Amino acid sequence: MHQPSFFDLFWLLIIFFSLWPIFQQKNLEWARLRLIREIEKKRKSRVITMIHRQERLAFMGFPLMRFITIEDSERILRAIRMTPDDMPIDLIVHTPGGLALAATQIASALVKHKSPVRVIVPHYAMSGGTLIALAADEIVMDPNAVLGPLDPQLGQFPAPSILKAFEMKKKEMKDEMLILADVAEKSLVQMKNTIIKILTAKGHSQEKAENIADLLTSGYWTHDYPLTAEVIKEMGLNVSTDVPQEVYDLMELYYQPSGQPSVQYIPVPYGEPKKGSVPLRKPH
Repeated sequence: MHQPSFFDLFWLLIIFFSLWPIFQQKNLEWARLRLIREIEKKRKSRVITMIHRQERLAFMGFPLMRFITIEDSERILRAIRMTPDDMPIDLIVHTPGGLALAATQIASALVKHKSPVRVIVPHYAMSGGTLIALAADEIVMDPNAVLGPLDPQLGQFPAPSILKAFEMKKKEMKDEMLILADVAEKSLVQMKNTIIKILTAKGHSQEKAENIADLLTSGYWTHDYPLTAEVIKEMGLNVSTDVPQEVYDLMELYYQPSGQPSVQYIPVPYGEPKKGSVPLRKPH
């Protein structure tokens, strides 16, 4: 009988360590799906997630930054089509933003769904994520979560700032800048009209929709300015801060830092135990 040699063991270890990340990733995906199903049963809804975080799988060892893409909109639209008209939708969003086209497609599809739509924001949903949140019947935000302005970005410049520079120096501008100013003006009009269309479809008055659209697009804030739940409520939108605990648990399954994490703490809740919970035993 052939006895395994050192080289046999060596190659088995190579194969094992090569496949281990794939097994880990699959196990993580199954854990996410199990928790998503638990949330669906509890809330009697279709749960869809759009969570953009750095994943362990990366190119050349560098984590890939993620944002809203056409592939995201295709998958979400497919999930909405598979959802009965009488079933609510809970869309969990965690994103820095992304393509306006993709975000607009998602928002438009959510508006057309006949049952209640809730967009849940455990941490942040900036730019295109905010546009998607406007399509919800209820925005559910963590008390410290934020949305963001919707002023269109042309390259590295916000459209309102381009138009402001145009008004200040239009006689001195080159043809390229004049063209950029024209595109900036069109993009602002398009985004405002998109927001107004979404908000009026959700039952808001034309005047209210126009005011919100102007506030979000006209450059009152920088593009990365955080809009808290209080600010969103002041705009007259339906906002709740009752994020289900299972959503926080789900977010933990997406946190995959490479190397030593920069934030650490003892993962035990302190203070008085909640009613029905089992207190921790004191060491003997």
